[in-house]
Amino acid sequence: MKTIQEIKDMLSRSEGEEALNAANEIVENKATDHATLAMAYYLRGNAYRQEGNIRMALNSYLEAMEIDPDGPAAEAYRHLQELLAYYHKDYYNP
Repeated sequence: MKTIQEIKDMLSRSEGEEALNAANEIVENKATDHATLAMAYYLRGNAYRQEGNIRMALNSYLEAMEIDPDGPAAEAYRHLQELLAYYHKDYYNP
């Protein structure tokens, strides 16, 4: 099983699929402590976002927020929601 740091390193090298598999392995092994589990969900969300799967990224961030409401997933979730809600009137009125 990969460590949290190894998953972070994979994401920094844009190895989203490998990071996703490693994060899923931690998530499936629910025997880990809460902080590690919350971070695994957060990193899984980052991997999904990197792969372009926004819906699954949001779901992973929500899972992380249920475990650790003050963790980094809350900020990532908020930012992703803001990006999705972005509206610029000139883009729709040529």
